[in-house]
Amino acid sequence: MKKRRKRLQSIDRKVFARILGNGKGYVFTPADFLDLGSRSAVDTALTRGARAGRIRKLARGLYDHPRIGADGAPLLPTTEAVVRALIGREATRFQPSGAHAANMLGLSEQIPVRIVFLTDGRGRTVSLGPRKIVLRHATPRQMATAGRQSGTIIQALRWLGRKNVDESIVARLRRQLGPRERKEVLLATRHAPVWITKVLREIAREEGA
Repeated sequence: MKKRRKRLQSIDRKVFARILGNGKGYVFTPADFLDLGSRSAVDTALTRGARAGRIRKLARGLYDHPRIGADGAPLLPTTEAVVRALIGREATRFQPSGAHAANMLGLSEQIPVRIVFLTDGRGRTVSLGPRKIVLRHATPRQMATAGRQSGTIIQALRWLGRKNVDESIVARLRRQLGPRERKEVLLATRHAPVWITKVLREIAREEGA
């Protein structure tokens, strides 16, 4: 019994040393600590830490070391930090989608409360106050451009819809691309619907060409 208690205490120290080492705002899951001990031991350490107020439980299997606001209250984690934690250490990819993709590219001023990412991993939804972060399992074709600017452009165009994509949208996107990104966008045409393929070619065309 004493040996087990010492082992658990050792795992606790290692887990929280890693948490503190990542600083405030770090979001994590038990999978981030499985090199330190068994799943049950890690779960126990995190559960104790949450009860003691050392960390915060955000959702099932999701925790953070919260940043503290000027009023002394804990702040909600960033979307990017939550997604990194949900993706985990597996070879899983994610791709901003919908209104979030359009907002990232400056095509929409709308800041969505429901933020959607496509993934080739498991789908999941996490609620953080009024904000919902949705990981939606997608097809291989949809994920072919994941993690690239071309993928974000394709998803933003899908959300805008054909009727809302005009020359001003094309010009705005074209200004964001350098020579390397233009080549990437042209390569991405094979993974896009026909109408988006035409838009991508226009975006990749150099001005005056």
